[in-house]
Amino acid sequence: MTKTAEAFRTISEVAEELEVPKHVLRFWEGRFPQIRPMKRGGGRRYYRPEDMALLRGICHLLHAEGYTIKGVQKILRDQGVDTVKRIGAETAAAAVPAAAAPAPVGKRNTRAGRQPATAGGPTRGEVRERLLAAIAELEACRGILLGKPPEAAARRAPAKARRSARA
Repeated sequence: MTKTAEAFRTISEVAEELEVPKHVLRFWEGRFPQIRPMKRGGGRRYYRPEDMALLRGICHLLHAEGYTIKGVQKILRDQGVDTVKRIGAETAAAAVPAAAAPAPVGKRNTRAGRQPATAGGPTRGEVRERLLAAIAELEACRGILLGKPPEAAARRAPAKARRSARA
């Protein structure tokens, strides 16, 4: 059953739509005072359509654009809630291509060389290969630190990396 755009949504419905866990939405409520779902008896949350637009905008900035929480807080403070709601509405409607969207000013998450998500990003297979290679390299380093010959550590690493990736 699908709801109309004007319908209130529960935290489960919001979490499913935004593809984030419910605890993340509760966490965001603490970090972003602009998110104020209506609460009914027993503390059950109901999100209004304007809450949904704001959450979509916050989610897009955090996950797709790579902003930190502080960066999104700065955007909300400097540019206002309406800017983030507009980003959320554009994300939901996919009316404006990402390149034409207004560039918000804030702190981007660039730790560990993280790049914002793009459509031409690596596939799951490529990411898996990179992770397996990194695990193999770490296993080789571990072998060196434990005093094992480098070639023995390098031979053993790929099999262990495959086991680690499955777990």
